[in-house]
Amino acid sequence: MLAITSLLNPQNAERINRIIKSLEVEFGLDDVQATPDPHITYQLAGVRKLSALKKVLREVAHTTKPFAAHTTGLGLFPGPNPVIYIPVLRSDALNQLHRRITEATRPLCLRTDKFSGPDCWLPHISLALHDTTPELLGPVLQYLNKQTFNLKLTINNIAILRQEGELFVQEKCFHFEGHKHETVPTLFEARPGPA
Repeated sequence: MLAITSLLNPQNAERINRIIKSLEVEFGLDDVQATPDPHITYQLAGVRKLSALKKVLREVAHTTKPFAAHTTGLGLFPGPNPVIYIPVLRSDALNQLHRRITEATRPLCLRTDKFSGPDCWLPHISLALHDTTPELLGPVLQYLNKQTFNLKLTINNIAILRQEGELFVQEKCFHFEGHKHETVPTLFEARPGPA
């Protein structure tokens, strides 16, 4: 399976990695570090041809303008190994990007996860997963509760992450180029002429 994501800008990635490292120091939680690049996941997918996936994602990135997204609070996916995360607020721009990615990749996917669909998709940044336990939740959340998680993110790329051993590493990153293709009206076009 591949993960289709947006990587966080360096400043936000550094902040998230500091939080993740502090959870390792305080509680021994380090499984989330299998993906060293903090990100937002749009889709987990198995694909027929990686080259075809790269082509369609390059096209989406080529016509997409960078935009801002915001996070707030903490979230939890319950279970025997609960996932602790920072929710990313859904916006029109984020929903449109998610829709464009899923539509472009649908013909290429052998399978996807059930949480990638538009009705179930919950964008987030994972802080702890796989090595958590219900017993650790109280102390971990109490520790995290001393911080705020209101971030402004710049969404400016689509990245493919692939599994390599126990790690998920960057296969390819496509930076948004939609802003480069805008035309600026000339002085003549900008002013209406006499009627």
